Amino acid sequence: MDPKNQIEQLRVELRAHNYSYYVQDNPSVSDFEFDKKLEQLKRLEAAHPEFYDPTSPTIRVGGAVTKTFDTVKHINRMYSLDNSYSREDLQDWEKRLRRTVDGAIEYVCELKYDGASISLHYEKGKFVQAVTRGDGTQGDDVTANVRTIKSVPLQLTGDDVPDKFEIRGEIVLPWDGFHKMNQEREEQGLELYRNPRNTASGSLKLQDSAVVATRPLECLLYQIVGDNLPFNTQHDGLLAARRWGFKVPEQSVLVQGIDGVLEFINYWDIKRKELPYETDGVVIKVNALQNQEELGFTAKAPRWAMAYKFTAEQVSTTLEEITYQVGRTGAITPVANLNPVEISGTTVKRASLHNADQIEKLDVRVGDTVFVEKGGEIIPKIVAVDLTKRPEHSQPTLYATHCPECGTQLVRQSGEAQHYCPNDLGCPPQVKGRIQHFISRKAMDIDGIGSETVDQLVEAGLINDYADLYQLQYEQIIPLDRMAEKSAQNMLAGIEASKQIPFERVLFALGIRYVGETVAKKIARHYKSMEALMEMPDITQQNPAAVDLFHNYDNLAVEQKMQELSALPEIGERIAASIIQFITDDRQRQMVHRLKQAGLQFALTEEEMNSRSDTLAGKAFVISGVFEMSRNDLKKLIEDNGGKVSSSLSSKTDYLVRGENMGPSKLEKAEKLGITMINELEFLQMLG
Repeated sequence: MDPKNQIEQLRVELRAHNYSYYVQDNPSVSDFEFDKKLEQLKRLEAAHPEFYDPTSPTIRVGGAVTKTFDTVKHINRMYSLDNSYSREDLQDWEKRLRRTVDGAIEYVCELKYDGASISLHYEKGKFVQAVTRGDGTQGDDVTANVRTIKSVPLQLTGDDVPDKFEIRGEIVLPWDGFHKMNQEREEQGLELYRNPRNTASGSLKLQDSAVVATRPLECLLYQIVGDNLPFNTQHDGLLAARRWGFKVPEQSVLVQGIDGVLEFINYWDIKRKELPYETDGVVIKVNALQNQEELGFTAKAPRWAMAYKFTAEQVSTTLEEITYQVGRTGAITPVANLNPVEISGTTVKRASLHNADQIEKLDVRVGDTVFVEKGGEIIPKIVAVDLTKRPEHSQPTLYATHCPECGTQLVRQSGEAQHYCPNDLGCPPQVKGRIQHFISRKAMDIDGIGSETVDQLVEAGLINDYADLYQLQYEQIIPLDRMAEKSAQNMLAGIEASKQIPFERVLFALGIRYVGETVAKKIARHYKSMEALMEMPDITQQNPAAVDLFHNYDNLAVEQKMQELSALPEIGERIAASIIQFITDDRQRQMVHRLKQAGLQFALTEEEMNSRSDTLAGKAFVISGVFEMSRNDLKKLIEDNGGKVSSSLSSKTDYLVRGENMGPSKLEKAEKLGITMINELEFLQMLG
């Protein structure tokens, strides 16, 4: 047999053995026989490099060294999931679904494995890229490391594999592998790994893929994403993924209604302790992909999926001290420092006490024996006090009156749960926190600067606020610890590149309290420039010359601006008041002025202006059915032209954009409410 055919035959044979062993858990040959064939393939490939194939089983051993992991923008956003904790939560969710979905609803129930979320990309049946979840919008390219995980197929099988798609899942470390790794570390006198999830996540960011290859990681897949997929339901998608060679957990089942969901939950709440992996709940998904598309997404999560979290493990320990943390907005969070205790495989030393009201409600005191659990099995919290073990001379907790960082007296506004440090521009954690928010991925996305670098820059006195970033010079930053020439150049290049970030993200980056991504986008689209947002009513009418950097605003101007902002969709009085507080603060106005002088984008570009209009202002739309363009593009067109998209019909709906295969109950409801129905072409004609 010629070398090429021999190599191909060995690759096919070894892929089949890999699939049997790592995916089906059913070895088809002995380890000795498999290793002999793998060595034979290695020798042949070394002798004939012209037949190189990136999907060869020999690639699994790793060897590539990655110094830095490139940031990659997700083609399709990786959303988080909304959580539920009771039957009532799930029933309420189903009621919301029924406003959009016609008829009976089928669900797919899947166990929620606790690992590192990953998106695997395939083209022409070959593995091409692996990207971590990151912030959901972009993640890190960890292809070289994931390629070493033997349950990740490098070459798919089947004649219905799409040309291009991605599949989401979790990289997990089974309990047996985790305990074996810790046993080896204990023998070497090294610190033990804390839990399987963190160890799996950390493995993906190791620089040497050969080290990753030695770790017993597995990849469990659960969601295929792409265009023109050869199935119509989530359940059929899981079956297809198994046929193509992916490791899809067998525990996933198709059920009818919430009763079927609850039966699945009750069974696995007990049986999960027998599983080889960490799991902290159940994920429930609407089965029909068309229904998923109709239901769409909120700003953070799909409406068609819900995570049910199992009851958290609870343990008792001693509260040794209460300390206070200061967040970037000045919010004070009391922290319980505990006698270390194990919860769900993690050593817990600290737990949140939330706020003064919670401390008073629990009557928690230093020296108490407290019950601790992981909220959603992630964030530890104190849930109760064992009063039978309270020390005899225990004293009630007196909440802090001054900031632990800068000594400023704390304030608590009416209706607020938390105390705040008002020294926003002088309190070190707030100064650093605001800068870290400013440079973050969803804001200015400045490469070359991390939280440690921010700490260094502030502590060295080089920056006191985020506007100072744009004054930094190479000569100032090169003396910093661990700052090489390339690092300094990358930092300055990242700062310069951030000047092209669009206005809506700059507005979000400013860190105005309560102004998140969505609110910033709405404000930017309405006002179109920072100048228009900061302009106060009456000032220009009474004295045009008074429009300068600094003002003393009268109550009438503030009241009118408040009404103006509150009139915007989804901008309530709390958000409006926070914006006014920012734009009337002389220090913040000066900060904006400095950023504008530095060249940041404080207005929509001409291209953005041309792509947006007020043609659909004040109009509410519901989209239903299948269209020529994608539903996301249709939704964007509506929002870019001033309209609002809702998931369910009501008396406030102006138009139902009707596509193919729209449900009969939605049609009936639209007719009953007298809602105008238009097709895709008629909608486009509305936009001219």
